[in-house]
Amino acid sequence: MRSSNPVFSRRGFGRDNGYAGFNTAPQAGGPAVATQANPYAQPTGNPYAQNPYAQQDLQYGAPPQAPATTGRMTIDDVVMRTGTTLGVLIVTAALSWALLPVDDANINRSYGIGIGAALIGMVLALVQSFKRKPTPALILTYAAFEGVFLGVISNIVDNRIADGAAMQAVIGTMAVFAGVLVAYKAGWIRVNRRFYGFVMAAALGFILLMAVNLLFAVFGGGDGLGFRSGALGVVFGVVGIILGACFLALDFKQVEDGIAYGAPREEAWLAAFGLTLTLVWIYMEFLRLISILNSSD
Repeated sequence: MRSSNPVFSRRGFGRDNGYAGFNTAPQAGGPAVATQANPYAQPTGNPYAQNPYAQQDLQYGAPPQAPATTGRMTIDDVVMRTGTTLGVLIVTAALSWALLPVDDANINRSYGIGIGAALIGMVLALVQSFKRKPTPALILTYAAFEGVFLGVISNIVDNRIADGAAMQAVIGTMAVFAGVLVAYKAGWIRVNRRFYGFVMAAALGFILLMAVNLLFAVFGGGDGLGFRSGALGVVFGVVGIILGACFLALDFKQVEDGIAYGAPREEAWLAAFGLTLTLVWIYMEFLRLISILNSSD
């Protein structure tokens, strides 16, 4: 299972990264491992577990419990590093909100700095996504520049389009995160191959439509094809939030599998990075949706 999140899909807890239990090739002298030709081979060995031949969970393809081996990723590691990454993002967002005014005299300068920070953050995110191992300094630097962009754009929307929009978007993002987490832990969301394929197809279509709309807006002026304004904008805003919720479910699954199969502790930074990307996606979709709804009043 590979996540739609570019971090996890490029270098995460996928089947080709060599972590225990995820190799598709059978181990010499060991038990059978599921492959595309024989996806139901059982059982699969996990050298990080106390019992290396523990029976896999048939529904999710994961061992029944996480290994007790030291030096492996735990949920506490993921929580701490995610909190650190989001903390850096929030601090720089607050600083940019306070130090980069968006009044008539300064909005162009502040907006330019925000867009520049967004471009730098995007480059850093791509660099980390294509690296074989997570780099904490790179991840935190990405969070810092992304925070500058979010602080500026949130300040513009909050002060010039919809008063209180930033707080509403934060509350909406927190609600989606909590809702998906509860639904995932309760088993209401089943992350399987069908779910993954649906989310990937929907995400690809969504991104392509947004790219086409942006090109029409840049070269044709106006709102492009109208996918980000009016009634269509509201529909696509809701779809974007739903896709973000699906990404969260995929990320939770990847974290769960990484812990279960004994991924190295350093991979908690990768999990934190992926979750941060998804939360930024959801926040931006909420902010855009609020802007559209208030613009149409």
